[in-house]
Amino acid sequence: MPTKLSVNLNAVAMLRNRRDLPWPSVEGLGRIALQAGASGLTVHPRPDQRHIRFTDLPVLRALIDDEFPAAEFNIEGYPSEDFLTLCEATQPEQVTLVPDDPTQATSDHGFDFHATHEMLKPIVARLKKGGMRVSLFADGDGDVEAVKLARATGADRIELYTGPYGGCFDNPERGAEILEKLGRTADAALAEGLGVNGGHDLTVANLPALVKRIPKLAEVSIGHGLTADALEYGMAETVRRFRRACGQAV
Repeated sequence: MPTKLSVNLNAVAMLRNRRDLPWPSVEGLGRIALQAGASGLTVHPRPDQRHIRFTDLPVLRALIDDEFPAAEFNIEGYPSEDFLTLCEATQPEQVTLVPDDPTQATSDHGFDFHATHEMLKPIVARLKKGGMRVSLFADGDGDVEAVKLARATGADRIELYTGPYGGCFDNPERGAEILEKLGRTADAALAEGLGVNGGHDLTVANLPALVKRIPKLAEVSIGHGLTADALEYGMAETVRRFRRACGQAV
């Protein structure tokens, strides 16, 4: 199966929030992305609501339910009680847990599973009891033992943090080294029965190599690079470009 594309709407929401106006419309651009064949939408509602607002969640949930029932809603966030309650109210198909401090500008590391796997077990169980698939943000550093601990939490998937890979856009040799570590991490996860997602700083240019190295990559969620390209190509054509980069027939 080709890798699925989930469009992260955080950057769209951040642009909207620069003014007390309803545009650009998070719902409207989410609709265009889904019409162009995106498999789902991703949001990361932070406590300060600096991009996605809590009020966006029921709107996007209704968009998917009413117009694109085959699509998925993925909500990312640190597993605070407020966040877990928000997920239980919204019922996304997938929850991606991240170890971010609420003040961080963006996600920049995965969980230290050696230190957090016991803490994560009841949280994963709670979300799965609510019918949600659970993915855990993970460093793609080739740590096989960490992957085993991630599996022990009861999670369904890991999401490889691909930021360091995306950051090597001007250093292909270093990019190839990081790609191989990501691949080894994915191999270990798949051997443990975990699904593998990916996300952070992925582009049309660097996606094909990632998909080639991890042919069973289930899903990528992409926001910054995709939104940047949408300024040039429009959202619909940008989604089609990223789908092609994921190996999808468009």
